[in-house]
Amino acid sequence: MNAENSKAQMRKGVLELCILSILSRGDSYATELINKLKEAQMIVVEGTLYPMLTRHKNAGLLTYRWEESPQGPPRKYYSLTDKGKEYLSDLDQTWVELISTVNAIRTNAA
Repeated sequence: MNAENSKAQMRKGVLELCILSILSRGDSYATELINKLKEAQMIVVEGTLYPMLTRHKNAGLLTYRWEESPQGPPRKYYSLTDKGKEYLSDLDQTWVELISTVNAIRTNAA
């Protein structure tokens, strides 16, 4: 087994929660999201991020607006909708429960 592959799969599993959590603190454009994720050592590439943002927009969880950029082309800023905030709240609750369950199993307390 390859531990790096397993680590990558775990990261992918929590990427959605991380992206929505960042957006809950304020609007952001894709490159800024990638940089914030990298700062937190959550590596993601545009080829993973953009399809996720599009799926979430199509599901009504995100909206976007275009803004002129002082450097280069206009930027698409994403923000959470009310539906997205509710969805994030559900994900947060599930995350807390999952951590508790995994920790209980790992310490044989389950």
